[in-house]
Amino acid sequence: MNIAIGVASVLLILIVLLDGFEAMILPRRVSRKFRLAKTFYRFAWTPWSAIAKGLSVKRRNLWLAWFGPMSLLLLFAMWAAILVVAFAGLHWAARSPMQAGVLDFGSYLYFSGVTFFTLGFGDITPGGGLGRTLAVMEAGLGFAFLALVIGYMPTIYQTFSRREALISMLDARSGSPPCGSQILVRMSRAGDLRGLDDFFRSCEQWCAELLEATISYPVIAYYRSQHDNQSWLGALTAILDASAIAISNLGGATNTYQTQVTFAMARHAVVDIAMLFGIPPDAVVRRLDCTTIRSQMQAAGFEGISAPKLAELRTMYEPFLNGLSRFFLLPLPPFSADTKLADNWQSSAWMKRVGGLEHLGDPIHENEHFD
Repeated sequence: MNIAIGVASVLLILIVLLDGFEAMILPRRVSRKFRLAKTFYRFAWTPWSAIAKGLSVKRRNLWLAWFGPMSLLLLFAMWAAILVVAFAGLHWAARSPMQAGVLDFGSYLYFSGVTFFTLGFGDITPGGGLGRTLAVMEAGLGFAFLALVIGYMPTIYQTFSRREALISMLDARSGSPPCGSQILVRMSRAGDLRGLDDFFRSCEQWCAELLEATISYPVIAYYRSQHDNQSWLGALTAILDASAIAISNLGGATNTYQTQVTFAMARHAVVDIAMLFGIPPDAVVRRLDCTTIRSQMQAAGFEGISAPKLAELRTMYEPFLNGLSRFFLLPLPPFSADTKLADNWQSSAWMKRVGGLEHLGDPIHENEHFD
């Protein structure tokens, strides 16, 4: 019995150490089926998202926004609890002598806890060589664990801030929620289609960083954006839609090499993120109002859009977007924008809506003034 408990305790310690190493240090995807952190998130997200579906839209977004940070803290607590229990099991299995009389498992658990968190009250101290060795190992492990956690949290939030930068930038460029067609319409309205390559170049860089950050820190995918109508998935969708429309442009002026590599990088990101979380593609596609898209593109100066080409490109990424949207409860933006909706930058708690600028949203008329 003691041998079995000792072996089980050693296995638990090794599992937690390997899991923590893969989650916090190893910067690549782990394909192994069983992972402690992966199992934790699977069982935690299922009831959390089920509760969210029964809430109103506003409360749902707030409830889901709590999951990312809260789950990370609970994951750390789970790792620490398992390590404390496992070391207590080792002491109990080895019957480590303690300078505190007869000890039961509860006393070993208490000693393991104060040792792991390096408190060292001194009311229970190891009396033998094995107990002292285990205590030193646990204290060192606990110190390293706390140091990693302290260093890991700022990294997560720095990664989150970098991810949100382009999402915020898309507000004025593509509307709220972001819409790929609006990116092209607004740039054309400003006569800035020559700058499309530079824009797509920055989008390509963002998609690459999003992919690498999500693979290295999968929990970042659960972190929600500041505004309910914005998300990393919405931004990724807008980039894919904009590049797909540009490639399908019959005039060919926007179908550049940079446009194509941006589309490829964005599709790479959406496919790999879906594979990372084991999310199968969903064949249901978003509604496409061909008349609206055609009129918007013609008004923006495009010669026309090849419908077969656009449909072919959409089949490459739409199913993966739908799968991610269903899993993370992140709504996808429409393919064609509702121009009646105000951008986030146009509204605030003090002003319900300000007018648009010359090339953004509804223009401000000369006879408009503030009372």
